[in-house]
Amino acid sequence: MTLPERFHVAADHELAREAAERLFESMQAQLVAVLPATCEVLHIGATAVPGCLTKGDLDIVVRVKREDFEAAEAALAARFARNSGSIQTDAFAAFEDEACTPHLGIQLTVKGGELDIFHRFVAALRADPVLVSRYNALKIAHDGQPMDDYRAAKDAFVTNVLRLASSEPRNE
Repeated sequence: MTLPERFHVAADHELAREAAERLFESMQAQLVAVLPATCEVLHIGATAVPGCLTKGDLDIVVRVKREDFEAAEAALAARFARNSGSIQTDAFAAFEDEACTPHLGIQLTVKGGELDIFHRFVAALRADPVLVSRYNALKIAHDGQPMDDYRAAKDAFVTNVLRLASSEPRNE
C-alpha cells in the first residue's frame, strides 16, 4: 500500500524563494530562446510572492496567443515531461522537471483562456498582505496533511480570490 503524498511547507522560505528566483532567471532565458516570440514567461506561485509560505518549488506560466499554443506546447514537450496529474486541453498543458532543484512546474495557457488565471492570483496576493496571511494560514493548517486535502483547500481559496478580484472595479 502506498502512503499518500503529504504537503509540507519549506523550512526556510527565504532560502526557497531565492533558489526559485535563480532557477526562474535561468529558465526564463532558456524558454524565451525556444518559444514563439509572442510568449510571456512569468514566475508564479508562492515563491513569486514576498512573505508567502512555500513548499519550495518553482512555478512558471507561459502565456501564448491561441495561434502559438501548438508550437509552444511542442517546444515544451520536447524538453519537459508532461505533468500526468494535470489536465490537458486545447488551451492548457502542464509540464514538470523533477530533476531540477527546486522542482519545476510549467503551465502553458492561451491568453484569455479559461485557465489563464495564474498571473491574476499572484497579482491579487502581491496587492493584499491580508490575502497572503490567509493563504499562509491555509498552508500551515495543511502542513503534514495529505496533498489532495491541501490541493482541494487551495483550489477553493484561489477560486474565491479570483471571484472577488473579478467583481472589483478595474482602473484601466
